Amino acid sequence: MTETVTGGCQCGRIRYHVEIENDDAYLCHCRMCQRATGGVSIAFKSVRIATVTWEREPDRYQSSPIAQRGFCAACGTPLTFEFLEPGETMDLTIGSFDDPSRFRPMHHFSPETWHVAWLDTKDLPTTRVADNPSTADRWMKALGKLPD
Repeated sequence: MTETVTGGCQCGRIRYHVEIENDDAYLCHCRMCQRATGGVSIAFKSVRIATVTWEREPDRYQSSPIAQRGFCAACGTPLTFEFLEPGETMDLTIGSFDDPSRFRPMHHFSPETWHVAWLDTKDLPTTRVADNPSTADRWMKALGKLPD
């Protein structure tokens, strides 16, 4: 059964609707993704290109000889990974979905460059935004409340 879900960039300039068939996702650890995001990996949902509708097309840049990436030039949000010679699918960043919590990682891609120490961090100490006075005070001054 397919379901239409939505997403977009942080500033709202770029929005999309896409039909998905399941909540399967994956983590990519390749050096291109690490450099493109500034992170140690990125979470993607592979979707059929034909089911993606953009309210406004993302900006794109060629990130390698074989691929391009969609992003928002206004806020910098990474949105897509697309092969230059497209097949039937492309990848949307999990963080750009309006409800990223629904997706579940099902596999890793490019483990030859992963940083294993960053994969299982559940036992590290945590700090909630409300418990960090410096950050909480800034949010309160800016919005009068803490972020969702």
